[in-house]
Amino acid sequence: MPILNILRYPDARLHKVAAPVTVFDESLKKLVADMAETMYAAPGIGLAATQVDVHKQVIVVDVSDRHDSLVVLVNPEIVEATGESDIEEGCLSVPGIYELVQRAERVKVRAHDQNGKAFTLEAQGLLAVCIQHEMDHLQGKVFVEHLSQLKQQRIRAKLAKQLRKSA
Repeated sequence: MPILNILRYPDARLHKVAAPVTVFDESLKKLVADMAETMYAAPGIGLAATQVDVHKQVIVVDVSDRHDSLVVLVNPEIVEATGESDIEEGCLSVPGIYELVQRAERVKVRAHDQNGKAFTLEAQGLLAVCIQHEMDHLQGKVFVEHLSQLKQQRIRAKLAKQLRKSA
């Protein structure tokens, strides 16, 4: 299973809206496995297919310390959201940047697994925030876009500087 290339903000491909998955086949299972391996190697706790330039509604999340609780959400939809979160977020597409974003503290999500089986998941805390963050990616939105224009400009400048240093 290859490690996939993660797009970096402000890459325009991060703004593409993902299409629903209609075929649950071996290529989807391979995508999920590759995404999970990429997320763990990064290391991260969540990854949306959009971040690896695959514009399908697929998310992998694992907030466990041992990397043994992988959650796969295909065509996820939030059906209920309550409370308010105060968890600082980061993103594999925006390395080194961490900010507070307004999110629900608890969510109920309806989705499919990689085999096409429908299920409902209730999540709270970090898992709930991570799911909402990854679902934003499926809509073409990066977490920094929840911040003020000034913060976004500063982040773009910081990332450009990081890129120049690594080149």
